Amino acid sequence: MNKDTNKKKLDSILRVDHAGETAAAKIYDGQLAILKDTPVGPTIQHMKDQEEEHLDTFNRLLVENDTRPTALLPLWNVMGYGLGVASALMGEKAAMACTIAVEEVIGEHYAKQAETLDKNDNKLKSTLEKFRDDELDHLETGVQHDGENAPGYEIMKTIVQFGCRTAIKISEKI
Repeated sequence: MNKDTNKKKLDSILRVDHAGETAAAKIYDGQLAILKDTPVGPTIQHMKDQEEEHLDTFNRLLVENDTRPTALLPLWNVMGYGLGVASALMGEKAAMACTIAVEEVIGEHYAKQAETLDKNDNKLKSTLEKFRDDELDHLETGVQHDGENAPGYEIMKTIVQFGCRTAIKISEKI
């Protein structure tokens, strides 16, 4: 792969992952606004703290690689927070259903990205694999907190995953 092609690929990975981690942190902010003082509040806070660590990493990598964030970051902030609040207003199970839906897509996304990287990008590859594992842990947390039994789970999961996949495609480019 030539240098220009590799830089474009790296920029795309960093841009979309930064956007995703920003949105994830906002989803958990929204959920915490409603559920902070409930039994699931500390669990949501823990997941948010991990997303913040991921976001800090991508903030650093954007600067180190002279990569601009997505132009749609303000939109993802608002939509992420809104999704978090909306899912939390529907109850703890719905908040966990949202987590399951989002983290399943993100886990797959990180795995696919890691597969595309060659030996020159081993450090980024290992970062993506660690973050994938964290996201899949969040998915399992959602399952353990009965998210799959939220009313309307399948419909919610379909809508949320469609939104995540669309945001990924857009943020890779814009």
